[in-house]
Amino acid sequence: MTTLVLPSKVTICEVAPRDGFQAENKWIPTEEKIRIVRSLANTGVRSMEITSFVHPRAIPQLKDAAEVVRGAEDLTNIKFRALVPNVKGAERAIDAGITKLKLMLSATDSHSLSNANSLVEDAQNGFTPIIELAEKNNVKVGGSISVAWGCPYEGKVPLERIISIVDRYTKMGIEEVSLADTTGMANPKQVYEYLGVLKNEFPKMEFSMHLHNTRGMALANAFAALQQGIVLFDSSIAGLGGCPYAPGASGNVATEDLVHAFEEMGIDTGMNLDSLIATAKEVKNYFGHDGGSYMLQAGPSSALSPRVKAQEKLES
Repeated sequence: MTTLVLPSKVTICEVAPRDGFQAENKWIPTEEKIRIVRSLANTGVRSMEITSFVHPRAIPQLKDAAEVVRGAEDLTNIKFRALVPNVKGAERAIDAGITKLKLMLSATDSHSLSNANSLVEDAQNGFTPIIELAEKNNVKVGGSISVAWGCPYEGKVPLERIISIVDRYTKMGIEEVSLADTTGMANPKQVYEYLGVLKNEFPKMEFSMHLHNTRGMALANAFAALQQGIVLFDSSIAGLGGCPYAPGASGNVATEDLVHAFEEMGIDTGMNLDSLIATAKEVKNYFGHDGGSYMLQAGPSSALSPRVKAQEKLES
């Protein structure tokens, strides 16, 4: 029998405070955002994308980014990062105390124009001053590629396009790139094949997976990534999330679902599933919905039902 070799440990970054909150139309009070961040901190999470320093008119829900970061600054056991679209956003993030920035970039011009009002090449050219600012302040920078696997405007993204963008990131000194399935268009075969080529082309680059479950493929895609040795994953509590500038975008893979799947396979996440489910229930009750969570629907596979002693016989 052939033994399947998978990583023994992974790191999951919780992105609900950014990706999840930005998808909510109703204003979430700052103190409630901080409360949810603190509840998440009790699950064992060690990495969190806490907010995005975008212009308040672009995403009004995140206009209190600095206040949220400062409200959680005592949670020193968590590595916080923030998404930034430009130098101004980077300055605000650094001033608020963020020590890791995530750059915002699309794989296609169509999505980039919708999301950032810029062509991909121009947007990537604009990263140089952000990287320089970060270096001066001893702040780390990671890259990202939205709609990396499929674009709602242009369809499947050619692998050559991703290679070109990653190559440019490499030349900028970026050592980590998040590959985002923004509208859930990826499939496991594509994920496995693309990652195989990317890891071979860029052996020093660390790739992470940001998966949305729009078409129910997120867990299958995560498994394909595991088979290529990927150990960094993004997820959102209760499956919240969605890009406001991508038609058909829906929630991220639920953190509790991802942790359950990994732990069932013997892969250590360092997170407590019971605490995650409890927090997911709190979040669902507050927002009045979830983004699609199997744990909230059925619970973990370890939660067995009472055995039936006997079945009543019915006379025909």
